[in-house]
Amino acid sequence: MIRLLFSLTFFLVTGFGCVAQSIDEMHANARFFIQRGDYDNAIIILNRGLQDAPGNIKFSKELALVYFYKNEFKKGLKVIVPLLDSSSADEQCFEIAGMFYKEQQDIEACKGVFQKGVIRFPESGSIRFELGEILWAQKKAEAIYEWEKGIQNDPSYPGNYYSACKFYGLTEDRPRELIYGEIFVNLEPNSKKTLEIKERLFKGYKKLFSETKLTNPNEKNIFIRNFLEVMNKQTAMAKLGITTGSLIMIKTRFILDWNNEYADKYPFKLFQYHQQLLQEGLFEAYNQWLFGATENLPAFQLWIQNHSQVFNEFSEFQKNRIFRLPKGQYYQ
Repeated sequence: MIRLLFSLTFFLVTGFGCVAQSIDEMHANARFFIQRGDYDNAIIILNRGLQDAPGNIKFSKELALVYFYKNEFKKGLKVIVPLLDSSSADEQCFEIAGMFYKEQQDIEACKGVFQKGVIRFPESGSIRFELGEILWAQKKAEAIYEWEKGIQNDPSYPGNYYSACKFYGLTEDRPRELIYGEIFVNLEPNSKKTLEIKERLFKGYKKLFSETKLTNPNEKNIFIRNFLEVMNKQTAMAKLGITTGSLIMIKTRFILDWNNEYADKYPFKLFQYHQQLLQEGLFEAYNQWLFGATENLPAFQLWIQNHSQVFNEFSEFQKNRIFRLPKGQYYQ
């Protein structure tokens, strides 16, 4: 009897193991066909998978995405929308549903999906970003609220810094434009958006130092007020103009002064990173990477040629680390 029970238990356990394995294999096969662009075969496999494992969230999301790739939006929405009310729905479900409505230019439905997603996942940086983009497309300034909440709750998601940087550039809020822009290029150092933000940073510093006095007594945010106060001490180094060379000196002095006065009170990953680069002897190379090509590409290429060792060291340093921001360093 005991032997029979053991045999039955073994059969059930291994049987379920085989089913689980076959589900994984089916998902892998579906992914294979998707990568080849053979969407019809992927649909066959994904539908079979949902028959064998009803409610499998991975199969449902993949199936919706395949319909999106095939421009079969009604079928895709029929798959993804019911998931939004299920307990198994994740952030990506809302992002996929939003993609369908955005592609169909149904802005209100798209906004509704992301508003629902924010209620379900209030700390999602990606959903906050998408909702902010929809609001901004409707010319609503409250978009910045969503991007700021995304930065606060999900500080290593890059999209919110990108959009907030551009927003503050329009409102001529230089400190926030510069801080958020530089965080973005470190979170996402190799995209087309990065080149755009690097140009914005270089121009932003020119505009910042075009002011006769940088301090702003009307600034209610103490962190930003302190940023301007310390930056104001560096104005003498801007007398010859804002160049990559002068920015290296300005930012070096800024970090040294900030560390003496405010680093303990306001620990901040970006400024801590600057301090680390200074200690490693890589701060000049970092700022050449940040501003050099924007200011003067031939001069930047010549600088690399003349400083190849240190620039290669910086490139390796940058490649081998992941820039991430911890929660709790939000001072806005």
